[in-house]
Amino acid sequence: MKDSLKLAKYLAGLGYGSRKEVAIAIRDGRVTGEGESLRFDGEPIDPPHGLVIVMHKPAGHTCSHADQGPLVYDLLPPRYLKRDPKFSSVGRLDAETTGVLLFTDDGALLHKLISPKSNLPKTYEATLARPLEGHETALFASGSLVLRGEDKPCLPAQLEVTGARTARLTLTEGRYHQVRRMFAAAGNHVEALHRSRFGPLGAEDLKPGEWRILSEPERQTLTG
Repeated sequence: MKDSLKLAKYLAGLGYGSRKEVAIAIRDGRVTGEGESLRFDGEPIDPPHGLVIVMHKPAGHTCSHADQGPLVYDLLPPRYLKRDPKFSSVGRLDAETTGVLLFTDDGALLHKLISPKSNLPKTYEATLARPLEGHETALFASGSLVLRGEDKPCLPAQLEVTGARTARLTLTEGRYHQVRRMFAAAGNHVEALHRSRFGPLGAEDLKPGEWRILSEPERQTLTG
């Protein structure tokens, strides 16, 4: 009985239902195996606390638990949202920005990754409304660019021109709509934006809307 109660608490924490619901599932034989071979309805049990996944975020989805319309969380198994501790995105991308988005239920890791002290580089591919004028690279790298409504300048960022109206921008901050606001400060407008890298991680192996669980070595590359 004690082992069953402990297992029910564990599975409830992974979002498989309330403790009562999971206890009934155990009683009905829906939970089989033990240890690493534990299964629920024949499927392997989700990883324990410390889960990290990478998603190729599609356009039109919001990084929120509460907004109306399509949410990035709609693309995940519903039980992920019932995990305890809470499962959340690592920072946010606006609705129309696509690309690499991480999720975790590890609060300490989440705060470490979004902290300005992490210096974790994020790389974005931008398509602009007007041709680049040539001054943008030096402006973004100067560490003196002050965004509208702020008084603290942006940290130096690296701009690589990839076409007349396209550029790759790598920065280590995560201010609100920062990439769009930086180009606006330079006299341009971002028409499309894609985050191609979050630290060492990309999403080249994933189609828009797809996701996968990070391996432990991949997780370790995020934290050094």
